[in-house]
Amino acid sequence: MRPLAFSVIYSPIFLEHKPKNYHPENPRRLLRAINVLKSTNLWEPIEPEPVPERELLRVHREEYIKLVKEESRSFTYLDPDTYVSPGTFEASLKAFGASKKAVELALDRKGLYLALVRPPGHHAGRNGRALGAPTLGFCIFNNSAYAAKVVEEKLGKVIVIDFDAHHGNGTQEILWDDGKAVHIDLHERDIYPMSGYEYEVGGRDAEGTKINIPMPHYAGDDDYIYAWDEIVLPVLAQFKPKLIVISAGFDGFLGENLTTLRLSEVFFAYAGSTLSRYPLVVIFEGGYSVGLDRGLPAFIKGYLSGEIREIPVTPSYEALTTVSAIKGIQTQWWEL
Repeated sequence: MRPLAFSVIYSPIFLEHKPKNYHPENPRRLLRAINVLKSTNLWEPIEPEPVPERELLRVHREEYIKLVKEESRSFTYLDPDTYVSPGTFEASLKAFGASKKAVELALDRKGLYLALVRPPGHHAGRNGRALGAPTLGFCIFNNSAYAAKVVEEKLGKVIVIDFDAHHGNGTQEILWDDGKAVHIDLHERDIYPMSGYEYEVGGRDAEGTKINIPMPHYAGDDDYIYAWDEIVLPVLAQFKPKLIVISAGFDGFLGENLTTLRLSEVFFAYAGSTLSRYPLVVIFEGGYSVGLDRGLPAFIKGYLSGEIREIPVTPSYEALTTVSAIKGIQTQWWEL
């Protein structure tokens, strides 16, 4: 059996999107991830080509693109959370290029293709802030939504799984009315951007294609594995994807400190192993410290091993209630 492929799509230009002073979303995130990948013999970088500027129009409105391009001429803040700098726009075009390259590689050979990109994107909607969010949440252009559009063009349908600790509100907004795009999003309930609830199921003619799993505060491996087994895997079995786009955030790892989630290597390795039958396009989102050190390599190694271990879990009452509520809603469209 041919071994699973693995590559990182990366460019040093991603380091040029940078703040003047301290900001949690900074170039050191990528340097930390690179050091981890090197230390675990997972560093096999490919330099992407930037996409033409017009490709941004596939997921964003022209007015927003022009705003970002103009504001990026110097360092400034688009909102209290989100900055741009002279390197931002070029980095963004390369990030889209990395996302596209990951899709092309995944279509060619089964494996995991990590677009290790900055700036991140899953909070960015068509015109910037999405679904009433107060800010862009560190994001500029939506790399995952763009990858989804590229996949959909090639295969006719697409599935996106987002396990960043925060809801991918921008991705949901962009794909909301797209009945050919299934978006599954696991995230912590009632934190920024205050969206991604069970009843958000998609627009007209797309109902059931948006599957939100808002996990309770302090959820851990048992809760996440339970939700993964009860909702994510059954949907995948029914959707039968030829490729999966992963919006990959590792900020739910215990010790990351931006949320109350308490995940460990156990969940990320399990998630990776259960996806090993599919080619993966993995778009980097959140993760700032220990999540990068331990969650990122666990997910990759879990995928490459393909060894699915049955893990007995004892989910919390809140997790059981959440999953039950989601099933009650989504069983109109899926067998759960």
